[in-house]
Amino acid sequence: MSNSLIKAILGAAVAAFAFAASANAEPAKPECLAGAKPGGGFDLTCRLAADALLKTKQIAAPMAVTYMEGGVGAVAYNHVISKRSKDGSLITAASSGSALLLAQGKFGHYDENAVRWLGAIGADYGVLVVAADAPYKTLKDLVEAYKANPADFAIAGGGAVGSQDWMKGSLLAKAAGQDPKQIRYVALEGGGAVLTALEGGHVKVGSGDAAEMVKHHMAGKIRILAVMAPERLPGDLANVPTAREQGFDIDWPVWRGFYVGKEVSDADYDWWVQAFKNAMATPEFAKEREARGLFEFKSFGKDFDERVKKDVAQFKILAKEAGM
Repeated sequence: MSNSLIKAILGAAVAAFAFAASANAEPAKPECLAGAKPGGGFDLTCRLAADALLKTKQIAAPMAVTYMEGGVGAVAYNHVISKRSKDGSLITAASSGSALLLAQGKFGHYDENAVRWLGAIGADYGVLVVAADAPYKTLKDLVEAYKANPADFAIAGGGAVGSQDWMKGSLLAKAAGQDPKQIRYVALEGGGAVLTALEGGHVKVGSGDAAEMVKHHMAGKIRILAVMAPERLPGDLANVPTAREQGFDIDWPVWRGFYVGKEVSDADYDWWVQAFKNAMATPEFAKEREARGLFEFKSFGKDFDERVKKDVAQFKILAKEAGM
């Protein structure tokens, strides 16, 4: 038997073994853990995974979605690390908000290296908005007005001081050359309350996300001055310029993805990565993602791990600058 034939046979055997190992890694009882009550962003992320993976036939059995409220994901993070670190059937929802909380040390004594970051399957993007009748037509207009009189600008967001919406507001102050620690921030319960405050003239600026603001922008109730994305978003926001286009180096992708336990095997980890890649290549996945108000954003495996750790490092700098 020739050497070339032997090599071909061995190569085929290795490929077949790898395929079998990958197939065997499919969990019999897939589960997604949402670290909050039903109805929020973590729930949305888990439901997207559960529906898309089943509809695209990446999983044979329906995925269970379970909930573990506490600390905006902190309780779930600690649970996975301490109780289910080896469980290859479990994925846990995370977001850029998780990276922000890790940067602020709000997940206890565990840091971003305590889990394996799996991948991101969609994103929303930060926006800065003003009332429809506000005199500011561009982000530059708003920055110049803020710079001239920062005390006159109350900024509302759907989260407490230190949250993502607060951070977006601090980026406005930073762009205007002002101290982020001095922003007049009004913490409200979600985007709906922010819209009400804007329309009532109680605040001048709203900090939020594109998906929750776009319908109100299209209805003429508010004006989105900029999207915090590397390039313009599709659909109804195609005519809204990015902050970068307007001369401000501000990006704020609100990615949504997953992590698994630190001790999950490479075979299980790689199976999940490939399953999501396969699903995301289908029109069915795009339909599921769009139905949940998310935009295309994908990053997996090593690339995603590096992305999360880079985000945490950047958030630490932002938090320090903002006096957090």
